[in-house]
Amino acid sequence: MAPAMTNRITTNSFTPDIGDASEPAALDPRAFRGGMAKLAAAVNVITTVHDGEPYGFTASAVCSVTDTPPTLLVCVNRSNRTHPVIAASRILCVNTLSGPHAELSMAFAGGSAPMVERFGHGEWASIVTGAPALVDAAVAFDCRVSAFHEVGTHDVLFCEVVAIRESAQTESLVYFDRRFHRLG
Repeated sequence: MAPAMTNRITTNSFTPDIGDASEPAALDPRAFRGGMAKLAAAVNVITTVHDGEPYGFTASAVCSVTDTPPTLLVCVNRSNRTHPVIAASRILCVNTLSGPHAELSMAFAGGSAPMVERFGHGEWASIVTGAPALVDAAVAFDCRVSAFHEVGTHDVLFCEVVAIRESAQTESLVYFDRRFHRLG
């Protein structure tokens, strides 16, 4: 006969320090950005097209929402020059970068470089929506934007994935502590 199993639950007391019950002071945006630098994230180039012109920017604020229907969440600063193009076209492609794409990521990371110069980095083709998809991205998620939600300086986009293309890349590019790192 097997010995009886006993489940032992140990609890430690926790008393939150709520301090003053008044509204807390606003968090310094620099402190928030510093904390976010410690959150490793995949590096993506978000692309779209409108009237035959491609647009894109680098983003790490991308995550899965649900698989039924397949949906991603993408955050876009409303001051980004690609934002109004996405709002008009309602399509985008999330190109998740692989290990050797640090230079390509920097080409799409802000600045005033003309879009045509940005797209001079890498080989691009479309999948379904017409948004540029990086041929050797680790994975490209071709999407239709189903909803916009305004939060502070950004819009949170809910993007239904209509097609996926994976490459044979064996490394991923992540951003952590304000530097690129190759995983694979």
